[in-house]
Amino acid sequence: MSARANAIVTMIGAGQLARMTHQAAIDYAITLHVLASSASDPAVLAGADHTVGRPDRYGDLEAAASFGDVVTFDHELVPTALLYRLEEAGHVLRPTPAALAFAQDKLLARRTLADLGEAGFMGKTGIPGDADTDADTLVPAFAEARSARDAYAFAAEHGWPVVLKARGGGYDGRGVHILRSPTETARMLPAAPEGPEPGWVLEEHLDLAAELSILVARRPSGEVASYPPVGTQQEDGMCRELTLPARLSEGAGRAATDLAESLVASLGVVGVCAVELFQTSDGRLLVNELAMRPHNSGHITIEACETSQFHQHLRAVLDWPLGSTALRSPAATVNLIGGPAGIDPIDGCSRALGVHGAHVHLYAKEPRAGRKLGHVTALGSDVEEALEIAREAARLVLAPA
Repeated sequence: MSARANAIVTMIGAGQLARMTHQAAIDYAITLHVLASSASDPAVLAGADHTVGRPDRYGDLEAAASFGDVVTFDHELVPTALLYRLEEAGHVLRPTPAALAFAQDKLLARRTLADLGEAGFMGKTGIPGDADTDADTLVPAFAEARSARDAYAFAAEHGWPVVLKARGGGYDGRGVHILRSPTETARMLPAAPEGPEPGWVLEEHLDLAAELSILVARRPSGEVASYPPVGTQQEDGMCRELTLPARLSEGAGRAATDLAESLVASLGVVGVCAVELFQTSDGRLLVNELAMRPHNSGHITIEACETSQFHQHLRAVLDWPLGSTALRSPAATVNLIGGPAGIDPIDGCSRALGVHGAHVHLYAKEPRAGRKLGHVTALGSDVEEALEIAREAARLVLAPA
């Protein structure tokens, strides 16, 4: 006789986020059923129940959803119309299609957050004790872009360079371009509008003091739990390192957390939501992106916090009591990014395990340049000590044999 599952959760996607969610599900006797692109996806290799299919085919989505008490996601690359069909068919989706749309469509998110800011959503978005910032804006200055002329007009108002982002589908730096001149713009955008819908968003280029992420978990019943702010270090649009706690003043941390919690509640998000924020040099907190799922910036919580983001996400989508987000120890995480040599991190794993205090996580992904293959987390007396340990272990993982 097979053991009865505490609950069954369907997750659309079977990458490393689903893999680590599966590990957490085992602790609670939850069955995680994933919609995988193939039997070699990371979560499937870890033993998760699975349906092989595509997230842009309703039949495949429905087949996977039929196994679960609730449906959730490890990516946002699912057509919104299909999600509404699932919901109409009686499946419970957390987050809902209406909420997830803000993570799928950057222009929709920018417009919605801009409207919230103009309505006095949070009062001042400046950081207490920093520069005098009375603007109620929640996002950088932005505009839709359908042609090069749109970019020229935007640059005339906000100056060069400008940031060009794909309206949907971009991640890890993909779909993000810095346009420094009309010449570069002409190479990227058509001279005249194309198609009925804009595919790009223009944003002002900001002078940043820091980037951070606030992970907020929310249950359908309304309980909310937030993790301490995570500092993120980006390179070419991809997160390379994390520090917890972030290098922020107490006032900045409190303001960032208040902003993130209010946004998550206002947008009706259920599950873990990562609110990625810019801290500008003039003391503003501006929303960069929203991710309504476990997030790269939350990997550090596995070792650093009493409840990992993966355990927390399962608890939230099942409407179970949320766990403590208390920090166990200062921590740092270094992502393992594939290089041009195609080195497999499995070959260097044993070397890295010789670094005392290093926690190595590999995703069982085929190595290739620019791909996240795993991460290393270390705890320390402060984030600098933890970062030194994590960097050393990461170096050994990716060093040639």
